[in-house]
Amino acid sequence: MRITDIAVTPVAFRDPPLLNSVGVHEPWALRTIVEVHTDEGISGLGETYGDIGHLDRVRGAAPGLVGLDVHDLNGLRARVADALGGAAGSDRHGLTGPLTAESTVDRVFASFEVATWDIRGKALGRPVSDLLGGAVRDTVPYSAYLFYKWAGHPGDEPDAFGEALDPAGIVAQAEALIDAHGFGSIKLKGGVLDPRQEVEAVLALREAFPDHPLRLDPNAAWTPATSLEVAAALDGVLEYLEDPAPGIDGMAEVAAGAPMPLATNMCVIAFEHLAPAVARGAVQVVLSDHHYWGGLSRSKELAAICRTFGIGLSMHSNSHLGISLAAMTHLAAATPNLNYACDTHYPWNAADDVITTPFTFVDGAVRVPTAPGLGVELDRDALARAAEAYRACGLVQRDDTGYMQQHDPSYERKRPRW
Repeated sequence: MRITDIAVTPVAFRDPPLLNSVGVHEPWALRTIVEVHTDEGISGLGETYGDIGHLDRVRGAAPGLVGLDVHDLNGLRARVADALGGAAGSDRHGLTGPLTAESTVDRVFASFEVATWDIRGKALGRPVSDLLGGAVRDTVPYSAYLFYKWAGHPGDEPDAFGEALDPAGIVAQAEALIDAHGFGSIKLKGGVLDPRQEVEAVLALREAFPDHPLRLDPNAAWTPATSLEVAAALDGVLEYLEDPAPGIDGMAEVAAGAPMPLATNMCVIAFEHLAPAVARGAVQVVLSDHHYWGGLSRSKELAAICRTFGIGLSMHSNSHLGISLAAMTHLAAATPNLNYACDTHYPWNAADDVITTPFTFVDGAVRVPTAPGLGVELDRDALARAAEAYRACGLVQRDDTGYMQQHDPSYERKRPRW
C-alpha cells in the first residue's frame, strides 16, 4: 500500500489568554493537519504544530514520501531526514527546550507516522491501540489543566472561562473544569507569579480537592534554590513537580533535595538527552509527547527505556485538536507503564475541532476509540473554516512573549525569573 499524495493544511483556532513563564497565549493557536492518501483508496490523518518553520519543514518533506509503502516507517523517517539535511529547528516560544537535528526529524516525521498507523488500522479493520500491542485500559484519564489567565483578550469581552489571577480564581477554574469533565487530577501551569503566590494557589487547591493528585509546572522559571524552597513548602502535597529549574544540571540539583519526584518535558525531549539525565538522576517522570518523540512507535521505545530505568511516564500536551487527542489516547491505552493521568489542553480548544465527533470526557477520561484506525474523521466544513481562520488571523508563529509585550512593554522574557 503506497503513498500517492499528502495534503498539508495549516489551521488556526481560538485560544484563551492563558499565562505562562514566557508570556501569554495569543488569540489564535496554530496547528497543521496532515492527510496521507494511498493507492488503495485509504487515507490517514495526522496533526502537528503550526509554526511557520515547522510547517515549511513538513511541506518540504511531504513530496519525498510519495511512492513509499505505508508500512516502511524506517524508510519514511530516512526520507524525512534526507529532506531536512541535518537542519535543527528552534523552540521559539521557549516552552519545550532546545531542539537537535535528530529531534527536529522526529517532530516532522511524527505527523506522517501517525497517519500511517491510521491507514494501517483502517486496512486491517482494527483500532490503532490494537496495532500498538493492545489496549491495557479502556479509558485514558486526563488531568484538569489549570492556567492563570486574563478574563479575556485585551479589547475583547470576557470569555466563558473567566479570570484566574489568584488562588480563589484558580480554585474556581478547577471547580468549573471538574464539574464539566470529572477530572480526577489537577495540574497548574506556574512560572507566572511570585513562587510564594503559586504555593498559596496549590495549597488552596489541596484544601478544595483533598483527594486529587496535584502537579505544578513553572516551565523552568525558578533557580534551583527557589525550586527547593517551593518543594519543601509543598512536601506531601504534590504528586510531582514539573520542570522547576532549567536544564539537566539544574534539575539534578533540585532532584537531590526535593521530597517529591521531578517531571520534565523540557530538559529531556530527545533520546540523546536520556543518558545524561539518568546518569545525573535529574528526572523521575518523563512527559512523553508523540509530536516530538517521533510518533507512536518511537514513543513506545521511550516507554521501554523509562521502564528499564524505573522512570515514571506521563504525557505532555500543547494546544491541540481531536486528531492529536485520538493519537494520544491510543498511545496511552497501549502503554502499560504510562502510570500518571495525561495532560491535555482539549477543554480549552474543543469548540473549534475539525473532526466530525469531538471527544468528551467522562469521569475525567476519554474512552479509547474502537473504530478502525484512529477512529476519527475530518469534518470538511470545519477544516475549511479553520484553514480560512489561519489565512485571516495574520499569525504564522507562536509568540507568547511578543503578545505580552504588546500589552505590557516592560515585560521581559527571563529564565530563571525567580
